[in-house]
Amino acid sequence: MKRNWYRRMLLSYFPIFLFTVTILIFLSFIVVNDISHKETVKADRITTSYMVDRLSRSLKDIEMDVLEEIGKNHRYRDFLNIGLTDDNSQVIFDVVDSMRTLTASDSLLDSIYVYRTEDKQVLTRSGQVGWESFADKAFIEQALANPDSHGWSIVRPYHEFSTEKDKRVISIYKREPLPFGTEGLVVINVDMYAVEQMIRSMNNGGVSFVDVLDAAGTPLFSTRGAGQSGNAEGGKVLNRLSVELTGWSFESGIAAGQLFMWVSVISYVWVVIGLLTVVFAIFYIIYITRKNYKPIRVMMNRIESIQLREDAFGLKMDELSMIDHTLESLIQQTADFEKEQRENLLVSRRQLFHDMMQGSGPEKVSERLAKLGLLPAGEKPQQLAFVVVEIGRYRDFSSDFSTRDQHTLKFALTNVLQELAQADGMYGWAEWIAENRMGMIVGLSGGSVPAREKIREFADKGRIWVAEHLRLSLLFGVGHVEREWEKVGLSYKAAIDVLLHKMSLGKQSVVMSEDLPDEAGRKWYAYLQHGSGLVKEFRLLTGEWRAHLERLFEHLEKDCLKDEDIRMVLLTMMDMLGSELSDMSDELHSHFKGPEAKAKQGEADDTATLDELKAYYFERLTDIYRTYVAHSETKNHRAMINELKAYIEENFENPDLSLKHLSDRFHISGKYASYLFKEEFNMKFVDFIVQLRMERAEELLATTEESVQNIALQVGYANSITFGRVFKRIAGVTPGDYRKLKIKPGKARHTEDI
Repeated sequence: MKRNWYRRMLLSYFPIFLFTVTILIFLSFIVVNDISHKETVKADRITTSYMVDRLSRSLKDIEMDVLEEIGKNHRYRDFLNIGLTDDNSQVIFDVVDSMRTLTASDSLLDSIYVYRTEDKQVLTRSGQVGWESFADKAFIEQALANPDSHGWSIVRPYHEFSTEKDKRVISIYKREPLPFGTEGLVVINVDMYAVEQMIRSMNNGGVSFVDVLDAAGTPLFSTRGAGQSGNAEGGKVLNRLSVELTGWSFESGIAAGQLFMWVSVISYVWVVIGLLTVVFAIFYIIYITRKNYKPIRVMMNRIESIQLREDAFGLKMDELSMIDHTLESLIQQTADFEKEQRENLLVSRRQLFHDMMQGSGPEKVSERLAKLGLLPAGEKPQQLAFVVVEIGRYRDFSSDFSTRDQHTLKFALTNVLQELAQADGMYGWAEWIAENRMGMIVGLSGGSVPAREKIREFADKGRIWVAEHLRLSLLFGVGHVEREWEKVGLSYKAAIDVLLHKMSLGKQSVVMSEDLPDEAGRKWYAYLQHGSGLVKEFRLLTGEWRAHLERLFEHLEKDCLKDEDIRMVLLTMMDMLGSELSDMSDELHSHFKGPEAKAKQGEADDTATLDELKAYYFERLTDIYRTYVAHSETKNHRAMINELKAYIEENFENPDLSLKHLSDRFHISGKYASYLFKEEFNMKFVDFIVQLRMERAEELLATTEESVQNIALQVGYANSITFGRVFKRIAGVTPGDYRKLKIKPGKARHTEDI
């Protein structure tokens, strides 16, 4: 039986083997044929390149031979001289003889003639011809209009006399005397018939063909025989080459001949053999399949009776045991597929949830929900709201529990809230939308209790249950109620907006979107006023800054600002305070700049509620206030001002006196010294120095004969130019005019009056 089955299998696969071998042989032939085709194209290109090169060389040789003869034979130049030609007719004979010799020396060269510009006479091989009787004068006129052209013309008709028949030639002309003269032209004509014969002599018309086209693509001539035009019977174009001198294109290919006919016949034979082999293999496989259908039927019976576990059929044949093993593998694959389908179902549910959350969900959401098993049959919530549930102090939650425990708690939290919603007669669908946030769509079918109140009761119940059993604090943000599934995304955005105010709403664990106040009534300048008042009271060393801070936090809580806005208001207040105090001492500077200040700001960012933030800022500002009080007691404010004033009055003549100098002398910052002057004298430090120097300068100008330069040096200026400019700005006149006018020094600006 095994041997019989082996024979059956061998015969079943043998046609496939035969078919494969046939196809491989056929493909090999195709590859060989392709290689032969490429080599043919290559050989044809070489032949065509030879034709192009020979034509180019022939044209160049004709041009160079004629120009060389004209350059060496002075008779051509003598012909251009009318007086010399009239006196000596031998000149004409010599030039004509030269042109005939050149024409006879090259089979391609048809004719040469010389045109004399002065009297419009033309000298050809037949002798001198007048302008009116010369038949090719149209070409000469064209050449005279474009004398700098150096290329060969297009194929054109040519004859010297009107009685002659037209010849097809290509022409080139050169100015005389060579190379750039203006006394005449030399025209060289090449016979197109000779060119065609030369190309035909290099081409075997029975094997290949050549088509020559001009620059415009118009056919000039072809080596194809009659009935061989085009790409059908005459063969396919394989190569295209251009002749730079004339602009012609050579298109060449292999003519349809006996060799390629046999190649085509052989190709067709192999195609027919391949097709017959395929047909034979198909019929043979059908025959073997029908013959071997009985054991396959047994296998199908085994599959149909697998639940009965009748293994008698499988024990008789080893091959069927293998099939049975394969079926068991398929069953396992089916189970894996079902598992994957369940996972895909979960992914589809999450995707639909996020699409609805973002407002980009598909149409007919109710049908999709029912199809995914998310909406019980016959149940259609009439009111829908999105609830965002956030785990409080998530950083502590992450550090206290391992990753596995976190996933377990989140899974439990999801099931608890969904079951609590169902227990209250509501529809609940929850998914995690972030590490610390869970989104939940809550649906109500109606009832006497308003939807908002019922959702609030559900959220309170869930918060209390989770706090007692899971030891987690939750914050619920509830969006507004919608009537359609497609608008759930709007409720989600409202719930997210609620959580942006969690710091100011920290005392409430369940916040409805309707509870937020309108932002139109908020006055941002009020927060800045409180901050500015706090800075002022702080600087004046009164304890009223605490009252300003208290009122600021009352406004922040009352207006329910967003968390980021609250932190921005407080950060602005600290920046204002730092600009006033940070430059007074290094200790105060460390409270606002540097690593210590960054660490303090990090502590502020870690606060979760407004009460915590308020306690933090009261503590931090108290530390800064103590440092500022200690600094003020150590360095009396008024004594410092008087000491600075006395020192400046004694040393104002020093040119190096500056805020930097005072900073080094009294161990205070330059900014603080400038601040003291502005506060006490209502004028800048620079203006105070200038005032003292100008008073001393007026006195010296009025009472001494010192030069302006010396006076400038005595009052602290490096040169008289700077001094004179400042003096005129203060006194209204220059120092010299001041002395001439004998103005008395003014007393109104004396420092005692400041």
